[in-house]
Amino acid sequence: MISFSGCFTQMFFVHYLGSVMSFMLLVMALDRFVAICIPLRYPVLITNNIIFTLCGSAWFLPLPLMMIILFQALSLSYCRSNIILQCYCDHISLLSQACGNDLKTVQVIALCIAMFCLLVPLAFILISYVSIIIVILKMSNSAGRIRTLATCTPQIFITCLFYLPRCFVYVANTVGFSFSLDVRILLILLYSLLPAAVNPIIYCFKTQDIKHTLMKK
Repeated sequence: MISFSGCFTQMFFVHYLGSVMSFMLLVMALDRFVAICIPLRYPVLITNNIIFTLCGSAWFLPLPLMMIILFQALSLSYCRSNIILQCYCDHISLLSQACGNDLKTVQVIALCIAMFCLLVPLAFILISYVSIIIVILKMSNSAGRIRTLATCTPQIFITCLFYLPRCFVYVANTVGFSFSLDVRILLILLYSLLPAAVNPIIYCFKTQDIKHTLMKK
C-alpha cells in the first residue's frame, strides 16, 4: 500500500533518476571517445572541472523536465481504480487510471520528454562507440586493440542493459503490442535495477588492487 502523494513522489524519483543515469552514460561514453579517438587532447578536454560540469548537467537537466511530467500528472482527475498492475508507481501505470480531456495531451508531452531523455543521449552514445570501434579496427597492434576494446566493453554492456529493455517497453506501449504482466514487470526490473547492481561489480573487478586481493584469497 502507498498513499496518493507517496505514489507521485515515487514516480518522480523513478523517472528522474532513470534520466540522470541516461545522461551519465552519455558522459561516460564521451570520456571513452576522447580517450581513444583523440588521446593527445584528453588531458586538455577531460579535466576535473569539465567532468564536474558535465556530471552536474546530467543531474540538473532532467529536473525541470521531470517536474513538468509530475505537475501535469497531478493536474489530471483519477476516476478509475486505485490499484495499478505494477511493482512501483510509474507514469504509464498512473495515467492508465486517469480520465479527462487533457489526458492525451499529457501522455504525448510525457512521451516526448521521455524520448528526449533516452534517445538524445543514446544517439550520441551510439555515434561515440561506432567511432571508437572504427578506431580500434584501424589499430595495427592486436594487443593494443584487445586492451582498448576491454576498456569499453563494460560500458557497452551496461548501456545495453539500460537502454534495450527500456526502449522495447516504450516501443511496445506505443505500437500497442501487449505481453503478460510478469514479462512486463521483469523487463522493468531489468532496466531499473540490473544496471545499478552490475555497475559496481564490473568496475570492482576492473580495479587492479581488488583483482590482486581476490586472487590471493
